[in-house]
Amino acid sequence: MNYELTEKDIKKMEEEIEYRKLVVRKQALEDVKEARAHGDLSENFEYKAAKKFKNENESRIRYLEKMIKTAVIISEDSAEDEVGMNNTVDVYFEEDDEIETYKIVTTVRGNSLKNLISKESPLGSAIFGHKVGDRCEVKVNDDYSYYVVIKRIENTVDDGSDALRKF
Repeated sequence: MNYELTEKDIKKMEEEIEYRKLVVRKQALEDVKEARAHGDLSENFEYKAAKKFKNENESRIRYLEKMIKTAVIISEDSAEDEVGMNNTVDVYFEEDDEIETYKIVTTVRGNSLKNLISKESPLGSAIFGHKVGDRCEVKVNDDYSYYVVIKRIENTVDDGSDALRKF
């Protein structure tokens, strides 16, 4: 699977990989070595926990490297008056008679609890590229869809505060 990532996503991933290789890996190896010195490994909880942490760190490094290797770089640029990457958008939900505010981000930064929605999500893909006043159909699946109206678009940028998802 190819992930759509921005240049800033790639940079943030590379920084995390470097930190994990130079700092976390070194500490994880020390923890394993220290726990191993405590004797019987079959009942040594510290050793098992240290090994688990070391393996999780290595797994995260491999995961990030694979994402970078298979990434499709997308632009953060968009027309001033249309929904694009990292824009904050007020969306009116007709069914609920409510307005919600979302920021459009790449999949690796999506966090619905913080109103960060992926460009690939049903809502994100429905409104992406549209303008204020546009009524968009959000297809959740083959049996259900709903309509939203774009009320406001704010051309915000990626300031680095939107964390990468841990997965």
